[in-house]
Amino acid sequence: MLHRGHESTDGTDGGELIVPMAWLYAEYIADELLRTGDLMPPTSFEFRAGRDALALTVFLSDTDGELSGIRVISQLEHWLSLTAYDQPWRDWVHERMAELTEDVDRSGIRSPDLALATDAWRWLEETELLAPDLDAVPGGGAPAGEDEGPKVWTPAWRLGLPLGHLAIHLF
Repeated sequence: MLHRGHESTDGTDGGELIVPMAWLYAEYIADELLRTGDLMPPTSFEFRAGRDALALTVFLSDTDGELSGIRVISQLEHWLSLTAYDQPWRDWVHERMAELTEDVDRSGIRSPDLALATDAWRWLEETELLAPDLDAVPGGGAPAGEDEGPKVWTPAWRLGLPLGHLAIHLF
């Protein structure tokens, strides 16, 4: 979804500014889902991880380039299935990003949407956040206190994905 405007304010430039509406809309949807769930402060890295994971899910699942407000509710179940614990979300992201990159390369049209999605994916993969080590807790449950128990550095997407999934459930 490419929306075009003009960079010049006096009309003489003729250059084009391509606004990344698809990515911005996906990010807006993700932000609203997380804020509605009230799972963590919006200023936290955990919130950013959840927002970016959800925004990638929303953006990459829009295969027709037709994100619309009316379709958001109808897409919730699809997004839930993509973000579920037993799904290969990371592999799916790699495949969809490769497909979109190939489409952009073939068309020769710059895609700021894809550039922003790529930046978000890079941050999710390269950034590690300190989180409870659920594998170390007997029975897989969380310890009694939030700050108690073992912690482990984990890629941001591993923390953001379940937060995003939970936010969709709470919506």
